Amino acid sequence: MSVKSRNHLVVSYLIVGGLIILVMMIFGILMLLAQGGVLDLTPATFYQFLTIHGTGMVGAAAFAAAGIMAYFLSQYVTLSKTVLKVNLVLFLTGIVMVIVGVFSFEYASSWTFLYPLPQLSANAWGTIGALLYLVGMLILGVGFLLFYLDSGHAIVKTYGSLAKGLGWDVISGKKSEYDSPSSTVIASTMVTIVNITALTAGAIVLIMNIINVLNPTFTVDPLLAKNLTYAFGHIFANAIIYMAVIAVYEILQQYSHRTWKVNKVFLIAWTMSTVFTLLIYTHHLLMDSVMPIWMLIMGQALSYANGLPVLVVTAYGALMIVYKSGIKWDMGSGLIFLSMFGWVVGVVPAIVDATIVVNQVMHNTKWVPGHFHMYMALGACAMIFGFMYYLAKHDSAIKTTIIDRIGFVGYTLAILGLSGSFLVSGALSTPRRWATHIPEWMGPAVFGGVAGILGLLSVTIFVIHFFRYIRKRPKTMPESDMHDKRLA
Repeated sequence: MSVKSRNHLVVSYLIVGGLIILVMMIFGILMLLAQGGVLDLTPATFYQFLTIHGTGMVGAAAFAAAGIMAYFLSQYVTLSKTVLKVNLVLFLTGIVMVIVGVFSFEYASSWTFLYPLPQLSANAWGTIGALLYLVGMLILGVGFLLFYLDSGHAIVKTYGSLAKGLGWDVISGKKSEYDSPSSTVIASTMVTIVNITALTAGAIVLIMNIINVLNPTFTVDPLLAKNLTYAFGHIFANAIIYMAVIAVYEILQQYSHRTWKVNKVFLIAWTMSTVFTLLIYTHHLLMDSVMPIWMLIMGQALSYANGLPVLVVTAYGALMIVYKSGIKWDMGSGLIFLSMFGWVVGVVPAIVDATIVVNQVMHNTKWVPGHFHMYMALGACAMIFGFMYYLAKHDSAIKTTIIDRIGFVGYTLAILGLSGSFLVSGALSTPRRWATHIPEWMGPAVFGGVAGILGLLSVTIFVIHFFRYIRKRPKTMPESDMHDKRLA
């Protein structure tokens, strides 16, 4: 399959992901303004917005990041075009079902859909709304699962096993570092392993909830359901940045005209993150006293450790690969490099929150969305937008303007302001997921809402530039780009 066909699919992933992120930002702004007393939203409406914002933002970012992974991984292995199309169709189908369930049938359990809330809603929503949301989420998950199964199959077919995709034969000394898999293959292997696990856990708990909604006499251990839910949600959301970081590796190499060296330290770091990412969801359960103590200790200790291996080698590598390289900065490389800052800074409040004595006070405050918005918006999403600018420049003659550079500055300031407002709110013990705030909590919420508006305008600039690229891109790909792109 030609590069042209591959790029059409990747562009579709980015269009869908970018537009949904843009719309989800609007819901986030409306919630903050409501909490700040500027808007009057009913609690029911607020929680509908909360549900669609969390679900849509993570789903859209993951979908766009999957497009990045497919774009670069297809240079090393043969991916299935059919699977990419099926994932696109299932994603759109699931999104429509979720939207209808939330807005037409008032479903509002938040993305966590914690058992038995979908069924036991105190008449806030009915069976149809719950089923639309849960089945829609299940369909979304099936699409993603097919994508990762195909990626895993392609990696095994090319490299022999997932272990070799992670470079274990190099770590053990059976092969030299010179023969290591590329950073793209290593990251893709890690994401394949953790997301197949996460999506399987998610499918199990979704099916349990669906059966419970249809037949309330069917019951589940609530602690088991909560573990499965967070094993799904935390791992899947965490893996977004591990897919998007592939753009950092590939694009900085091209811009700096240097090779991102893969050595044993790099390989060991990715293996450590593979293991840690599967286990650290338990830091979301530190307040559950009925959890086994050893799991809570593991959640705290490994949450500290998880923030270091890949982040350190990637951030250090990004600094070293551009140092004295004569790199010519533009929107793509600038956003990619900015994402390293967002990732590093966003991890810090997460590590703080993973401390049990802090978690008991801070976890149900706005401190958590403060870390998450920094990590996701200035980390993972900056990688996604950087890739969109890179693709536009790589595949067309479109030029950026001063408006794009204003968007870059605006986006940076907006996310710093938004995340800062959440962290300040958390320090003030402002609870998260509350539809109404007392006057003492309103100031940071209003500030965050204003920052969010600036962020919305900036992302609009990014998306408009990408649509300009779509209109002007050539109908065929340059021959020089066709030799190493493979899509079955």
